[in-house]
Amino acid sequence: MASSVPEDGASAAAAAATADPAAAAAEAPGRRIVVAVDESEESTHALTWCLANVVSSSGGDTLVLLHARRPRPVYAAMDSSGYMMTSDVMASMDKYAAAVSAAAVGKAKHICAAFPHVTVETMVESGDPRDVICDATEKMAADLLVMGTHGYGLIQRAFLGSVSNHCAQNCKCPVLIVKRPK
Repeated sequence: MASSVPEDGASAAAAAATADPAAAAAEAPGRRIVVAVDESEESTHALTWCLANVVSSSGGDTLVLLHARRPRPVYAAMDSSGYMMTSDVMASMDKYAAAVSAAAVGKAKHICAAFPHVTVETMVESGDPRDVICDATEKMAADLLVMGTHGYGLIQRAFLGSVSNHCAQNCKCPVLIVKRPK
């Protein structure tokens, strides 16, 4: 039988305090379902569908609303048209991005409010949505990732990329992609 006391003689309480958050999440009752949310109708449909068809009506599930905020583009001090990118302009762009994120998460929380048996958490991370979603689901030991799809065709996916396709191929947990009816 393995001992729970670390080899360096530290107390078990100290070991528990520094425990892996993924292990702690795995011990929690119910499932940890991550729903990728943004400002699109496809995202709203995926969340609504998940609440109606995936989340347990008896409670115990935790729904994590994950929003990936795209990082601010890096601009030179002066662009090609001679427009000066001052710190005020940059701050305004950051404020707008924060408002978009808050609106997307707020809309999703409002939808979840009709389901009082579901524990809802929110998480907003900055970065490429493909990487943010995959990294976050792995860190929190998600049991399932639910996301919508824009339904791009072959040419659009080739130029724009597909977040849902990337996540389906690279996430460590099962991925449920919800298509919006036409």
